[in-house]
Amino acid sequence: MACKPRVVIIGAGIVGTNVADELVSRGWSDITVVEQGPLDMPGGSTSHAPGLVFQTNPSKTMTLFARYTVEKLLSLKSGGQSCFNQVGGLEVATTPQRLADLRRKQGYAHSWGIDARVISAEECRRLYPSLTDNGLILGGLHIPTDGLALAARAVQVLIKRTKDAGVRYLELTPVTGIEKANGQVTGVVTPGGTIPADIVISCAGFWGVEIGAMVGVPIPLLPMAHQYVKTTPLPHDEPTTGAADGEALPNGDAPVDPNSATLPILRYQDQDLYYREHGTQYGIGYYGHRPMPVVAASLGATPKQVDEKNMPSRLEFSPEDFAPAWKLSQEILPALQDREIADGFNGIFSFTPDGGPLIGQAPNVDGFYVAEAVWVTHSAGVARALAELLTHGKSTLDLAECELARFEDVQLTPEFVKETSQQNFIEVYDILHPLQPRESPRCLRVTPFYARQRELGAFFLEGTGWERPFWYEENAKLLKDLPPEWQPVERDAWSSRYYSPIAAAEAWKTRTAVAMYDMTPLRRLEIAGPGAVDLLMRLTTGTVSRKPGAVTYTLLLDDQGGIRSDITVARLTEELYQVGVNGPVDTAYFTREARLQTRRAPERFVHVRDITGGTCCIGLWGPLSRDVMAALTPDDFSNKGLGYFRCKRTSIAGVPVTALRLSYVGELGWELYASAENGLRLWDAVWRAGQAQGIVAGGRTAFNSLRLEKGFRLWGTDVTTEHDPYEAGLDFALKLDKSFVGKSALSGRSAKTAPRRLRCLTVDDGRSVVLGKEPVFVDGRAVGYVTSAAFGYTVGKPIAYAWLPGTVGEGDAVEIEYFGERIKATVSREPLYDPQMSRLRG
Repeated sequence: MACKPRVVIIGAGIVGTNVADELVSRGWSDITVVEQGPLDMPGGSTSHAPGLVFQTNPSKTMTLFARYTVEKLLSLKSGGQSCFNQVGGLEVATTPQRLADLRRKQGYAHSWGIDARVISAEECRRLYPSLTDNGLILGGLHIPTDGLALAARAVQVLIKRTKDAGVRYLELTPVTGIEKANGQVTGVVTPGGTIPADIVISCAGFWGVEIGAMVGVPIPLLPMAHQYVKTTPLPHDEPTTGAADGEALPNGDAPVDPNSATLPILRYQDQDLYYREHGTQYGIGYYGHRPMPVVAASLGATPKQVDEKNMPSRLEFSPEDFAPAWKLSQEILPALQDREIADGFNGIFSFTPDGGPLIGQAPNVDGFYVAEAVWVTHSAGVARALAELLTHGKSTLDLAECELARFEDVQLTPEFVKETSQQNFIEVYDILHPLQPRESPRCLRVTPFYARQRELGAFFLEGTGWERPFWYEENAKLLKDLPPEWQPVERDAWSSRYYSPIAAAEAWKTRTAVAMYDMTPLRRLEIAGPGAVDLLMRLTTGTVSRKPGAVTYTLLLDDQGGIRSDITVARLTEELYQVGVNGPVDTAYFTREARLQTRRAPERFVHVRDITGGTCCIGLWGPLSRDVMAALTPDDFSNKGLGYFRCKRTSIAGVPVTALRLSYVGELGWELYASAENGLRLWDAVWRAGQAQGIVAGGRTAFNSLRLEKGFRLWGTDVTTEHDPYEAGLDFALKLDKSFVGKSALSGRSAKTAPRRLRCLTVDDGRSVVLGKEPVFVDGRAVGYVTSAAFGYTVGKPIAYAWLPGTVGEGDAVEIEYFGERIKATVSREPLYDPQMSRLRG
């Protein structure tokens, strides 16, 4: 790559211009922005976006993207005015369920540092006098820092600022191709010639699918039309405008800015509606209509002349789809009852299978980056993250939920993208439980044990396409035998969803007898070749060069010392490793690094292969697991025959197996890997052999409880790239006598000096179960948030792990906010179960 990389950004909307600006501010100089439309109004989603910015989101990353967008737009000035109108945001509830959800959303806001407050119906009407007073409104959530992004104005400010800094803009210039050589982008093809490039960033919005296809990169987004209307004007003296009590209103025919607003932006999510002012008009957006997917390629070329009513992203209005919304709007805002719809359109936005944006480098093409499916709300935040990624190798915010490479292959198919993206459109304002699975498509990936699991009455939830048992109805009969100290507590309605007390019986059996868990969905890589040990020693924090038979729990760090992933590395032969990783992003990282190493030193080549789909895994754990194994194989599974964190290849009931002596539930046992075609035979053999010991099948609910009791972290939930090993309590995995990526960044850090720590909390009342992402208060102030939580059946109390300031230590009292109520908890020493590790090493 050139000393000063040549960057070409495709798209001059709110995302592309922000990316250019963020790169310029970090010293990048050779930047060209290519736009198929005219620069004064490019014609994409930015050109028609209504601009409502509601910051609070269940995702910390998305919330902080939005917060930065607000901060940046406030700082951008045009004609003495900023590009953000901070009128505040108001979300109203018309059902008890929505009001409860707003209390939960208030918790998210407190967790992520956003000022928010649940208010009464009377307070809602004081903030928004236009609201009906007929008893429909039950309450609301007020966020004072929300407001309106003036996106089109911001784009023009950013274009001027970046042009002044040397960025080149090519308007009316469609991209017709992207050139690459040896897996690396080299240029962007336009009708005027090829623009040389070392880095290409696609900020093409809903045209991103077509741009990705030019370079062989699937972009999993679906353009969808979304309805928006403006009403006829309200009279200037209408009392439902935004003046506070006693404030003078414009009168007569005084001109009113058609985009001005004084009322908060308003969400009526129970009916899929939102509202903003346009001077004396109302703007109304509606998500309650049928999904309207669009193929961007069918829109044709962007014309040279684009205006507010003629642009590629603005489709013809379908009034029949909006009819229910108009009736509902007149009910909640009575001032509209004698108004009409003055103008309407179906505007195109991008939706993805999981609702998140697409950010980062393509896994299969070096130098090709994307920032797609990004709404105005998150635009500057996403641009900053991408600029940080390009400049420093990582974003200050964790991007796991946003990575382009996060999807499984089955989730990249056009059929999957179309169905799930449309479902996300339908559910955009729905109240969704954190464990709530999609209803369709299902059974995309099932393990070889699926038939037996169904026979046992498995309750399945879906993750990354896999059907995963959370408990088994067959084990309900064990509840009558549960000792008093193992009895589950009664839960509230929310935490009882997608839960069964049967999990208590499965945990009990795991701790006192033996259980088998389907661990197949955990991704496995085969890393092989003469350079395999060099690759793994360089990328991991552990010593993985020990002789074959060794298993190592270790970390992948980024250059700044953040935890990229935690993995398990088993050395099977001198040149063959089996590596347990956390998903497709890890696969892309290892594959890219292997490719680069092989290119640099062909004699030390290394090959990475995902073997997950062709293999399966049973976790056999419990104090009686060795008795079960004795009935299955004459091989030695004693401590001498297979010690803790050791592996070997063997056969079990005639099935070739790779056995790893480790456990994430804190009990004696093994992970047993076999090829997929032998999986059912392995399950049946283990099941038969364990009957004498009372074996049960265990689900994910029990598994999560058991792993929290043992203090085992879950990457992506408890730990992310935002945290270093000392903060996360994983510094035991650092082998500082060797070199590894990120080691130098850790210099001078320690657990004692860590500014924040992942702490174990136990709930004082012994019964209140939380679910994750709730704020944690110390001395009345929100200082952290919950990551994982569960009821600890062994310890007899609810457990929550939470990020807290380093000054909060063991024994300190804290409070967890759950649906607006404060639950008392205590910071506890971890692990809560078997701190001497005697059960694992038995």
